[in-house]
Amino acid sequence: MLDFITWTADPAIFSIFSREIRWYGLFFAIGFLIGYQIEDKIFKHDKAPEGWVDKIFIYTIIATVIGARLGHCLFYGWDYYSQHPIEILKIWEGGLASHGGAIGIIIAILIYSKKVTHKNPLWAFDRLVIPTALVGALIRMGNLMNHEIYGHPTHLPWGFRFIENITAWRQGMEPIFSAPSHPTQIYEALCYFIIFLLLMYMYWKKNAGQRQGLIFGVFLVGVFFSRFCIEFLKNNQEEFEENMILNMGQLLSIPFVIFGIYLIIRSLKHPIDTGAIIYKKH
Repeated sequence: MLDFITWTADPAIFSIFSREIRWYGLFFAIGFLIGYQIEDKIFKHDKAPEGWVDKIFIYTIIATVIGARLGHCLFYGWDYYSQHPIEILKIWEGGLASHGGAIGIIIAILIYSKKVTHKNPLWAFDRLVIPTALVGALIRMGNLMNHEIYGHPTHLPWGFRFIENITAWRQGMEPIFSAPSHPTQIYEALCYFIIFLLLMYMYWKKNAGQRQGLIFGVFLVGVFFSRFCIEFLKNNQEEFEENMILNMGQLLSIPFVIFGIYLIIRSLKHPIDTGAIIYKKH
């Protein structure tokens, strides 16, 4: 009978001219490529003008990277980065925060809606978050390959023994394994994938895009409430979280969940906007 899983995956797939190609980056890229295809199909279904999907793709990529990096620096390492500001630019060394990415995307879509669509930002949010849930699931699988963001020890048979000295191990040292721990990366990935399927069903089968804010609200509640709950099983990312009742990830999730509930209630109280998904090219 299986007692635990010893995880020895190498974060790097291969190297090209001393530059490593990592699973995390590959999953990130695959997520955006698949996400673009899904978004393109949605925009065509809505008869949105040509060029809208390319622009939202560019806005989203830039906002995700900048927002996630600044979120990590501000929320999880400000004491260090405030003293070493040039280090903020070194994204390739790691350090991205999903809450920061979410805030970056929100700001970007507000700008996108004002400059490109000239429509209520909820129209864009409702369509963008569908593939975003899938991207989030793939990114968490990248975290799994990096042996990071895992949970507390567990006696469950699917507990993972992660390599704690991953850098030294990759340089030839003997691995130091964690106790069998909750693979919280997989828990989150499964939650986000289920949310992705739900949002696809809502859009394609239930015409939920006609209720502005409904899909966006379900996304916010689903993603950040599951994140809030799974955080109870996770190891804290930073030392300053040790004495906190709720860690930083949970505190940052609460406003998103509340706003999501508001959007759901608001969308159900308002009449269906049949013009929300049909646009003529101009």
